[in-house]
Amino acid sequence: MQKIRVRYAPSPTGFLHIGNARTALFNYLFAARYQGEFIIRIEDTDLERNVADSEKKQLEQLNWLGIKWTEGPDIGGSLGPYRQSERLTFYQKYTQILLEKKLAYKEYQNDNSKYVVRFKVPAETKYEFKDLIRGSLSFDSKEIEDWIIMKENGYPTYNYAVAIDDHLMAISHVFRGEEHITNTPKQMMIYQAFGWEIPTFAHISLILNEQKKKLSKRDKNVIQFIEKYMILGYVPEALFNFLFLLGFAPKSNKTIFSLEEMVSLFDKTRFIKAPAIFDVPKLSFINSQYLKKMPLVDLVSQTAVFFNQAKIVISQEKLTKIVSLFQSRISYLAETVRLYQSFFVEPKEVKEEFLTFIKENKGFNLVQILYNILYKLENFDSVNIKESITILEQRSSLKGKNLFILIRIASTLQMNGPHLPIYLELLGKETVLKNIQTILSL
Repeated sequence: MQKIRVRYAPSPTGFLHIGNARTALFNYLFAARYQGEFIIRIEDTDLERNVADSEKKQLEQLNWLGIKWTEGPDIGGSLGPYRQSERLTFYQKYTQILLEKKLAYKEYQNDNSKYVVRFKVPAETKYEFKDLIRGSLSFDSKEIEDWIIMKENGYPTYNYAVAIDDHLMAISHVFRGEEHITNTPKQMMIYQAFGWEIPTFAHISLILNEQKKKLSKRDKNVIQFIEKYMILGYVPEALFNFLFLLGFAPKSNKTIFSLEEMVSLFDKTRFIKAPAIFDVPKLSFINSQYLKKMPLVDLVSQTAVFFNQAKIVISQEKLTKIVSLFQSRISYLAETVRLYQSFFVEPKEVKEEFLTFIKENKGFNLVQILYNILYKLENFDSVNIKESITILEQRSSLKGKNLFILIRIASTLQMNGPHLPIYLELLGKETVLKNIQTILSL
């Protein structure tokens, strides 16, 4: 039985994009599902575009997502090195063989001192392969001109280095984006030139925005880089879960999965050919579900980081109550700070619609009664506040939703908000009574 070996091969030319993260994730899950090995190889031969620290940050972000590898530039392995810039002797060796076999030739530049090496494309040849996701595909060699395999600086081109490395690293399956389909025939040429076994190719669907157009920098509503998700406080397991569903259809009606479930469901027949839509509300929902299930002590600990970054000084006890108050409302951790500032810090103004509502429900007398009840409370906590609301309800002819809207308007100067008794406790007696006085003075 063939040993499953897959690879993710990023270039250190920028940050980790969601599309690349999904490619890494699919490779990782495929290896886990079929008891294989997952390798990371850094394709850093485009010297002008390489960015300092890009490799380090991309590996850190993959690790944050929960993606683990068995071989790579950071941990080594028996088939390294795992950076293409450290593998130049391999490319030079095989280039010499191709030159000797007349399968490639040197093309000198104008001054005849520098040259590139071109691969001689075979005439009238069809390059056919069965893509694991897309089925049978073919290319005609007449559509491809002789192509450069070695640049004048002695570095290989992308398609050449990829084919050499995938063979030497015994890669059995190549999972990559749909945009790489047209690279496949060139890589097949190299395999056939040396008589090597061609790996199984699997080209993953494109990712589109909600308007069904290819993602671009103009799509401001889609966060496209993993680092930003980390900064905003997304749960890595939730983002992993979301990416798992982006171009893959598990045999299940569920949306939320454990890692073990994702591995067991990652069947090679369940990939989707059609473009995957980056559903922002779906990601928000998935992340919110993970946040709701998170133990409060962990949620408080992680949220504290964002309060510190915002330079908000708050006691641990109050922070715990605030986090608990908003746990069911947030879709990422940094949102807790925004909600706190919105409900507790930003000044409130009495809107005309508030006064209209109170007048229509003949509620000013009830507002005065509410003030009197809350004023007498010695222990201004959520339990006593809830009892006070019950007392007001018993004395009022106004019932149900309208009564509670009136109480919220009078005590918070807002028509909507979080759980009222806990919210009022956190606002504090002085602020609540001051809000009610503001209403009564109008």
